[in-house]
Amino acid sequence: MSVRTQSSEEPAESVHRAGFACFVGRPNAGKSTLTNALVGQKVAITSNRPQTTRHTVRGIVHRAGAQLILVDTPGLHKPRTLLGERLNDVVRATWAEVDVIGFCLPANEKLGPGDRFIAKELAGIRKTPKVAIITKTDLVDSKTLAEQLIAVDRLGEELGITWAEIVPVSATANKQVDLLAELLVPLLPEGPALYPEGDLTDEPEQVMVAELIREAALEGVRDELPHSIAVVVEEMLPREDRPADKPLLDIHANVFIERPSQKGIIIGPKGKRLKDVGIKSRKQIEALLGTPVFLDLHVKVAKDWQRDPKQLRRLGF
Repeated sequence: MSVRTQSSEEPAESVHRAGFACFVGRPNAGKSTLTNALVGQKVAITSNRPQTTRHTVRGIVHRAGAQLILVDTPGLHKPRTLLGERLNDVVRATWAEVDVIGFCLPANEKLGPGDRFIAKELAGIRKTPKVAIITKTDLVDSKTLAEQLIAVDRLGEELGITWAEIVPVSATANKQVDLLAELLVPLLPEGPALYPEGDLTDEPEQVMVAELIREAALEGVRDELPHSIAVVVEEMLPREDRPADKPLLDIHANVFIERPSQKGIIIGPKGKRLKDVGIKSRKQIEALLGTPVFLDLHVKVAKDWQRDPKQLRRLGF
């Protein structure tokens, strides 16, 4: 088993490589946090609730001589709803198209049925190189980490997966994140950069704004809500009659929930929660877009939208 903990000095390659990688793992395995750490800017929404990433957010990692495009898929899980099934289809389609797959396994949780379920699916995808990434290493001692590394190595042997690398990382403590990028690059095909130097993501801005609002709305909400929130940005328009040096962007967005009873949870007593969501997401949106924003939020009920194909389409799934 070769576990990489530091880079061995290899002669610099003169070829340029560019390609796609995706991180897989059960919900909450640290995929989005890792994407953000590699890109160096917040592009995928992170929340300590499972199932928050629904869009394929691509983070773009620029390196000398290489460009790594990260495709962030939703966590693969056993589906209970139509939305769940669609998400799983998205995952499998993505795996078949990328150049390398990073399988994220948290160091602080023993391998469980969820990890095995994904590993079995991965074993069926023959050609794509797979890197096992042990995440959240800052949460465990060295003995626990060593046990997890051995368990992951054995899981590969058992299912016939040859790991291209096994890399322990901590995205929050920024440990070995650069090493991971260095190890992913040689697995990419040779080719020119696919995106301009300054790009960090190719998500349309409206989708990213909706994700930031959704993330703020998820913070501190009781457990029954995470899957029931969808956000749609209805419009983003520069305010007219503003001087050029004092622009203002008007953003009108709807927060959709499934049942009228959930409305109160999102709005909060005297509208306080919704106001907090607005303040928090507005700061993030302003940082993302680099312009002052007026954010207008409304909460609407879209009855049982997760099970209704028409509503799913309308909400962008």
